[in-house]
Amino acid sequence: MKRILGLASIALRLSPVVLIFSLVGPGCRSAVPERSTVKVVELVVAADGSGQFTNVQAAIMSVAAGSRTNPVVIRVKPGVYKELIYVQREKRFFSLMGENPTNTIITYDLYAGLTNFDGKPIGTFRTPTALIDADDFTAENVTFQNSAGPVGQALAIRVDGDRAVFRNCRFLGWQDTILLNRGRQYFEGCYIGGHVDFIFGAATAWFENCHIECLGDGYITAASTPADVPHGFVFSACTITGDKPESRTYLGRPWRIHASTIFLNTEMSAVVRPEGWNDWRKPEAHQAARYAEFNSTGPGAHPAQRVDWVKQLTKTEAAGISVEKVLGGADGWKPGVSP
Repeated sequence: MKRILGLASIALRLSPVVLIFSLVGPGCRSAVPERSTVKVVELVVAADGSGQFTNVQAAIMSVAAGSRTNPVVIRVKPGVYKELIYVQREKRFFSLMGENPTNTIITYDLYAGLTNFDGKPIGTFRTPTALIDADDFTAENVTFQNSAGPVGQALAIRVDGDRAVFRNCRFLGWQDTILLNRGRQYFEGCYIGGHVDFIFGAATAWFENCHIECLGDGYITAASTPADVPHGFVFSACTITGDKPESRTYLGRPWRIHASTIFLNTEMSAVVRPEGWNDWRKPEAHQAARYAEFNSTGPGAHPAQRVDWVKQLTKTEAAGISVEKVLGGADGWKPGVSP
């Protein structure tokens, strides 16, 4: 990755004609010799005007499409960017790279109860601050926030693309912070805060060494995994805390009855209820839901008191659940390997 970003930096120091060639996208011809073409497009966003763009969406829209051999790296300088982000389906291999998630913040405040021009509520799925519709998206050191507060469903991010990677990012919201609607996603070293169903959807996702903070009494996950999809959400070596001593949460409840959620080697504070899981008043989920834990630790780990329809995995069973098996799919995706 360092080599790739180094090439991109060189591109910005080359003549304007070379940079223009790199931005015109596939399907366009240029008189620039082949040896001068640049594989990586690197753009800079800075709220203070010191970059090529002052908002993130303008940078995203400036490049028609990315590809495996021509990825797009958008460097976001520290600042608060109040805007809606949409990474369209054709914009594959786009990356947002911040310097520090605590001071590189993309935020907006839509919520489900807002009314549109017809006077009707816009609904949950139109509220995300960031909508990622493209495959092969990456974000590092960036905060995605929905600042609407305790007013109902309000998404910080919605992901519909496959093979998305988030490293050292923060996701701030209240209800429905993260919607993983479809595809496969990998989260590493991220902070996710919310209150009710704040990680939800039908996608397959792996969370490695993430900090999950519960902002009140509620539910962490609400998976809607299809019955024919082998894995939903897997949390590995994560930490669950509460922002108030009196807060209590469930690990999950089934948005759809075949919901799949697993916690492996996760440290749980007293914010996690002894029973652990909730059936959302869907008794049929007792047979259909695929909820499991292995080696939960901390004051919130109560394997003997968990509801009897949730599985406690054996060491052998847990060893069979890996990033490669959960996210690999037919294409053998390895999120730790750069494209």
